Amino acid sequence: MPMEENIAPDGDESPDAVPVPRSLLPQLSEIAILLDIDGTLLDLAPTPREVWVPPGLAKTLDRLHRRTSGALAMVSGRSLNDIDLIFAPEQFPAVGGHGAEMRVTADSEAVATHAPPMDKELKRRLAAIAKLSPGILLEDKGYSLALHYRLAPHAERAIYEAVSLIRADLPNAPIEVLPGKCVCEIKHSGFTKATGVRELMTHEPFKGRRPLFIGDDVTDESVFAIMPDLGGLAFSVGRRAKGVAGHFDEPSDVRAWLRHLLDDEDAVMEPFSNLA
Repeated sequence: MPMEENIAPDGDESPDAVPVPRSLLPQLSEIAILLDIDGTLLDLAPTPREVWVPPGLAKTLDRLHRRTSGALAMVSGRSLNDIDLIFAPEQFPAVGGHGAEMRVTADSEAVATHAPPMDKELKRRLAAIAKLSPGILLEDKGYSLALHYRLAPHAERAIYEAVSLIRADLPNAPIEVLPGKCVCEIKHSGFTKATGVRELMTHEPFKGRRPLFIGDDVTDESVFAIMPDLGGLAFSVGRRAKGVAGHFDEPSDVRAWLRHLLDDEDAVMEPFSNLA
């Protein structure tokens, strides 16, 4: 279950959390459910290709997708193609590539969100960093490049130093470095998960609904930050992120809570507008 809490300043201890009252759970007809994948819906794995969709999760997501009239979307750093492979044969609306691409409905075509591809020469130089140590895995997402070091944690400092040297050599390159959980990702600076979510929320069936976003990583903080602007709520996973309504301890708690939303759909709940 998510936890209510008074978010403490960085470095301070947060008070013990208590369960969110049932009266604060929104009606599914009024919200848009937005979900990060790795570390939020799914447990982290040694490599990106090893993530595992637990039995029953796809069914839960499909039911929520139908009960929200299609207003459920994945919001991920993964490409849309990668997202579809993970959840196949199910397909969901999604914001992929940290906001670089989007699919508004499950059966619509993916569209780019005005995100320019990364310069080929820059990508080549960044890709060479993977040669620093065995165990560094290179992932080319098209609009970004990720260097995973879960299998080579000792290489973290060397990776970031190498990226810094390239940035210093190309000070005008419009790139952004996203530190994550055992991953260093480099992308074009013109888009984020937040820009993707803002765009998504202008389209039906998301338009006019209040978003409920759940994420776990630093890359999700831009979405946490815009939830008040959209009248929505944000929850973090694994840590008490600043500015969120509450947190989950681990992805299994997120999955259980999503099932709980379905179980409680017919219960008498206060209007979501009471949260404003």
